[in-house]
Amino acid sequence: MPRKAILLIVKRTIKYYRIIWLKYDLPAGLSVFFVALPLCLGIALASGAPLYTGILSGIIGGLVVSLISGSQLAVSGPAAGLTTVVAASIVSFGDFKIFLLTVIVAGIFQLLLGILKLGVIAYYFPSAVIKGMLAAIGIILISKQIPLALGYDRPDFWTNGFLRLFRPSTFRSNFINFNQHITRGAILITIISLAVLIILQFPFAKKFKVIPAPLLAVLIGVIANIIFTNVASGYSLKRAQLVNIPNNLLSNISFPDFSRFFSSAEIWKDGITIGLLATLESLLCIEAIDKLDRRNRITPVNRELVAQGIGNIMCGLLGAIPITAVVVRGAANVDAGARTKLSAFTHGLFLLLAVSFVPFLLNKIPYASLCAILLITGYNLAKPKLFRNMWSLGWKQFLPFIITIVVILFSDLLIGVSIGLLISIYFIVRNNFKAEYKITKAVVGGIETEYIRLNSNVTFLNKVNLRKALDDVIENSKLTIDGSECNFIDYDILEIISEYESKARERNIELHLKGIKKVNVTAVH
Repeated sequence: MPRKAILLIVKRTIKYYRIIWLKYDLPAGLSVFFVALPLCLGIALASGAPLYTGILSGIIGGLVVSLISGSQLAVSGPAAGLTTVVAASIVSFGDFKIFLLTVIVAGIFQLLLGILKLGVIAYYFPSAVIKGMLAAIGIILISKQIPLALGYDRPDFWTNGFLRLFRPSTFRSNFINFNQHITRGAILITIISLAVLIILQFPFAKKFKVIPAPLLAVLIGVIANIIFTNVASGYSLKRAQLVNIPNNLLSNISFPDFSRFFSSAEIWKDGITIGLLATLESLLCIEAIDKLDRRNRITPVNRELVAQGIGNIMCGLLGAIPITAVVVRGAANVDAGARTKLSAFTHGLFLLLAVSFVPFLLNKIPYASLCAILLITGYNLAKPKLFRNMWSLGWKQFLPFIITIVVILFSDLLIGVSIGLLISIYFIVRNNFKAEYKITKAVVGGIETEYIRLNSNVTFLNKVNLRKALDDVIENSKLTIDGSECNFIDYDILEIISEYESKARERNIELHLKGIKKVNVTAVH
């Protein structure tokens, strides 16, 4: 192709994307920025990490992941679904620099999954377990916001666990003097912010929804604190109850301590746990956003894992908390009319500009407003409607769901998901016991006759019930075992049937086999 023709195609492509960006992706990116900014700060707060790490994660999700990903509409950033495991990991290591190593491990794990084309891993987790995991995260997220939402200025209030608060030695200091350590202004801002967020979720409020609800809640919180400071000083917030983003962000970034990379197996365990949860959340988000895409574009899941893996490796290297593709941001992107991945890139650019040039404006945001956003986020993950829906699906769905929640609340995410998965597998195995053969009985010429028809696929899971059925065949009868319609018969089943032949002779049972290959059992002990 001539050089002039190539240049012409490039110019037309650039012009096309410039028009698309100006008309659709620029306003969509701005809208997603307003949604993402308070969420980045709030999720960093819920994770127990420095607030700037949430902004850094949003920037990396926007500027890096969006360019590598094959998704045109998904937006990546810090996610509520990881707050529990991130917070627990930071506390257990006691050093944020060591925690960053787990983020790098998580990214490497995701990158390997993508390279090895294992993106389908998420589809092997039962829906009930995933819903249980998200509901448990929602419950934990809500509980962690309560002290800040009340404006309590002693962060150690909840550190010893809820039940220990009621010991005689701690009751007086924590509850009798509770009134001395809360800020009424924070409670009022929390209530107002919650009211705004709840009202704007109703259908009738859509026509009034000029700006995103999270941004409006933050703006109201800022304005309310300014009024309290100038009019009613008794309600004004303390400096510790406001966001604190350093003016010179680059000088405050923590970098990973690579000398400790192989010092503890916990680093690798937590990293793989974060990587697995981030993978599940990202792939579930991608599936949801693809369904919202009016152009029916399908995201390549393995490429998405490569993008998420590279993004998380960069988060670990640059001192940020881990990221995933996030449904809230992606849905906001779709609603704002985005056309291409340039909208996600634009939102990351706006985050970078905000933290670089106007951190003093971000530092006027009350924690109470961010808590209100996270309370609504937690509620949306654990709605009562979800519990009613799971109950209506029956025990086979509800039991793995509720057990996953309970175990996560009393232990951790990995154990909860693992036990929920085992419960789901139990129901699958139990159903399989009954599905792969059928017994019919009749009396022909005065002789008891039984007919066992094996269905499509008979595996070792059917051993127990099939052995019992064969043992129940009465003496001096006829038995036919028909496997002619089977696609697959496990060796264990063939072995049981072949062994049964000698038992049938001893009990004077006339045995007929159809479509069943006998195996040598002389060497079986």
